[in-house]
Amino acid sequence: MPLWLSESDVRAVLAMGELIDAMELALIAFSAGRVVQPVRTVLGIRERAFFGLMPALDSDGSMLGTKLVTVLPENTAKGLPSHQAAIVLFDPASGALLAVTDGRYITEARTAAVSAVSVRHMARRDAAVLAIIGSGVQAHSHLEALPLVRDFREIRAWSPNAARLQQFVAGRNVRACESAERAIRDADVVVLATASITPVIDDAWVAPGTHVIAVGACRPTHRETDPRLVARALVVVDSRAAAMQEAGDILLAIEDGLITPVIRNTDMKSLFEIAGESKELAAKAREKKLKPEEFSGGTFTVSNLGMYDAEEFAAIINPPEAAILAVGTIVEKPVVENGQIVLGHHLRLTLSCDHRVVDGAVGAQFMQEVKLILENPWKLAL
Repeated sequence: MPLWLSESDVRAVLAMGELIDAMELALIAFSAGRVVQPVRTVLGIRERAFFGLMPALDSDGSMLGTKLVTVLPENTAKGLPSHQAAIVLFDPASGALLAVTDGRYITEARTAAVSAVSVRHMARRDAAVLAIIGSGVQAHSHLEALPLVRDFREIRAWSPNAARLQQFVAGRNVRACESAERAIRDADVVVLATASITPVIDDAWVAPGTHVIAVGACRPTHRETDPRLVARALVVVDSRAAAMQEAGDILLAIEDGLITPVIRNTDMKSLFEIAGESKELAAKAREKKLKPEEFSGGTFTVSNLGMYDAEEFAAIINPPEAAILAVGTIVEKPVVENGQIVLGHHLRLTLSCDHRVVDGAVGAQFMQEVKLILENPWKLAL
């Protein structure tokens, strides 16, 4: 006789602390290839509403099942959950139905539990300020989960819905902020849990070393994050295959040309060969056909945010990168030339180096060579 579990049954036995540990083990098993979990199948119901099918097989744990989920954002205005789900489990040996459980609360709690695993292993040990953008179900579940893995001295929140924001902070040790920027600036951990399909965060608000968790945008045309932030971040996903099909935050940043393709062994290639590969990779980026191995694993990166009017910025080094050349926009400034004040064109370059790999003196010598070539481009022909 199959087991039938309601949401209240699930809540009674699913403690968040235990779920975080279970999700850590599940992520390890999936990354090690011990779990078969194809990218989910999604059927569009109507605009921004869809039905998802998510099967998985864990041979080691003798578990076979699938989650069926509907996502209807308009339900919130009706007092109904935007996400509703059921989970069906089978015996992988006989194929017999073992259990059917309500999946709404599991969906809510599981997402936050995985976020907590990421904070446990990737956020700074001394992370003290948490910012939550959103005031819905995922905001509540992250507020429960993340303090279990870090001791935050301050928790801030902002939501585009002022009334729901006040309900969210009421009776809790959470400070409501008047803007997303006020909540995010100087925060150590930032949770983006909104239903927005356009960015709710600006790259300039996020300090180096901040741990950003983006859980709201799950379709290829939706995004919560500023693409410039995605471009300079170390991006970690649970499934590369899924991210390259569904994660609008990544896919749209690639389309914008902000995720830098990698041309390997350029020190052994001619300028003609490099130009040819650049055109080929640019075409792939425009068509959203870049593969993870084509934009990861580089050791020297040129990051041109100058095309987006950034005058100056310092890139963050993440292994295996050894150096990143940050290129700002060209600005006009008055200079003295032949005794006259004229407008000159200035370009600010910043080189970030991992000093375990690139010595500072070598980096400085490289920058002098770059300056010489930019001021005398004819030298490239020699």
